[in-house]
Amino acid sequence: MIHPLDVDQLKTFLAIVDAGSFTRAAEDVHKTQSAVSMQMKRLEEQLGRPLFAKDGRGMRFTHDGERLIDYARRIVALSDEAVSTFAKPDITGTVRFGTPDDYADVFLPEILARFSRTHPQVTVDVECANSEPLAHRVKRGEFDLAIATFCGPHIVGEAVRREELLWVASARHSTHLLETLPLAVSHATCSWRRIATAALDSVQRKYRIAYSSPNSATINAAVQQGLAIGAMPEICIRPGMRVLGEQDGFPKLGAFEIGLIRKPGRASPATEALARHIKEGLGSSRFAIAAE
Repeated sequence: MIHPLDVDQLKTFLAIVDAGSFTRAAEDVHKTQSAVSMQMKRLEEQLGRPLFAKDGRGMRFTHDGERLIDYARRIVALSDEAVSTFAKPDITGTVRFGTPDDYADVFLPEILARFSRTHPQVTVDVECANSEPLAHRVKRGEFDLAIATFCGPHIVGEAVRREELLWVASARHSTHLLETLPLAVSHATCSWRRIATAALDSVQRKYRIAYSSPNSATINAAVQQGLAIGAMPEICIRPGMRVLGEQDGFPKLGAFEIGLIRKPGRASPATEALARHIKEGLGSSRFAIAAE
């Protein structure tokens, strides 16, 4: 008979995932390294599967260890949600929240639904804008909290997730073979746009800005219909798109981080509560949409 999983053990397991080592994880969960090792041994015994394997002088996750990560995040998040609902006094107020619309479409439905269940008295006032303008407006106090793409020195905050920027095209068209590439990009302040055009300039590939819009739905439609090529992370790829790589003649675009930026000064309880939910959501590996 398999006993229910221990939430504390799962929290320690996730601390190892996020910290990258038993030693740093022990510091994060305020336990000794031997206690952390013992918890992981018991977790492996309960599951009947090894979760870690030696990799030189370090360790790596086994296939089963990788599989457990997403389950652990969901179990821990649900446990914290239940405790938050019944153990804490009701939090009220309004949080002025900003996000690029690419992320609003991907992350917010689930995050806000969960937040609404645990904090039904909080109003979240959402506005979409590009990361750089958002960062300036947060600094001026126009937003309490914002999700942003961390590219360049102008946006500083708490990084939560790392993503590769990818070239994408229609799965049904050959737009990428045109001598002059038509691009679908956001406005000039968009970091993805700057990265994409700089990469094409570096390999002397001809291109033109065919569609420019701050609205991700417009960019997605242009790519899906074969009208242009785009650049976006895997989490934003939609059905009908395919990824272009170096084998197609497209240079690598590199990685970037996604995270939170906060208004200067002490945050309200409502803002802190929403920030916790967003960090849990952004850190989840289940946010990825497979292209067809």
